[in-house]
Amino acid sequence: MKRFRILFLCTTIVALALPALAAEKPVNLSIFTPISIAKENDSVTAFRFNLIYGKNASVRVIDLGFVNHTTTGLSKGLGWGFVNFAAADFTGIQLGTVNVVGGHFEGFEYGFVNHAQNARGLQLGFINYAQTMHGLQVGLVNIIEKDGFMPFFPIANWSF
Repeated sequence: MKRFRILFLCTTIVALALPALAAEKPVNLSIFTPISIAKENDSVTAFRFNLIYGKNASVRVIDLGFVNHTTTGLSKGLGWGFVNFAAADFTGIQLGTVNVVGGHFEGFEYGFVNHAQNARGLQLGFINYAQTMHGLQVGLVNIIEKDGFMPFFPIANWSF
């Protein structure tokens, strides 16, 4: 009877832990979501490659593709694509034509259009936008809505 209780307890613990483990995948290869290895609500912990469009909860380390989309949580590392869209937070480097971070951004954005709600770091592009910023923007159009050197300033704008 005692062995049965221990076995039952261990089985219950493993069964409860499996959904949490299933939500993280080390790699995701995708033609477009939903045709991919990982589901769109899974987090990717090492590498994601999207041929056309990829959507996951978050990506850490390397995110390559045409359109890279993360929805929740903190994404970290390198995002390199035509469009990089992090609906939540991003820390690292975004290289693309259009880079958008809906939450907190920390690092370096390089692209034609860079947009972050709360930025800390460097934005280098033709059009740079941040609602709040602690750092530097370099480009033709530089907008920092709150507490910037100027709300709009060409060539460079900053807030420290």
